[in-house]
Amino acid sequence: MRDNLPAIQMFLFVTFLIVASVFDLNWRIIPDFLCSLIFLTGLLTFTPVKLFGILLALPLLAAALIKEGGMGGGDIKLTAAGGFVLGLPIGCVELIIGLSSVIMWYLARKGIGKRKQIPIQATEIQTLPLAPFLSSGFIAAIIINIGGSLI
Repeated sequence: MRDNLPAIQMFLFVTFLIVASVFDLNWRIIPDFLCSLIFLTGLLTFTPVKLFGILLALPLLAAALIKEGGMGGGDIKLTAAGGFVLGLPIGCVELIIGLSSVIMWYLARKGIGKRKQIPIQATEIQTLPLAPFLSSGFIAAIIINIGGSLI
């Protein structure tokens, strides 16, 4: 059964994702109130099955526990809240797209740096804002779901 988000929920979700991305880009923080607002948008089409979407945050939580300072709590909460809105199957697509895009960005940045012989600063890598990549994954997953490619 396809589960498209209603237009108002989609609008609110995308708006909050964009705001979270702007915060993360500018201040390297995702405010808790934004994650809460995203979670609340999930209540508009709540089903108990969508609770499993929160599990999407587990890989990010594991990464945070393995390497201290490597993953921010805001990224974990954003993923959990977004997973609650979309549910587990669509959320998995989001996570794959979002994390793949950050890896591609890193590899491209590293390749460009080598070609132009510009070293990447260690602090530049440590403070990489993840919200824009996760948000792009959420938005791509919504678009793919609207197209009917996901069940």
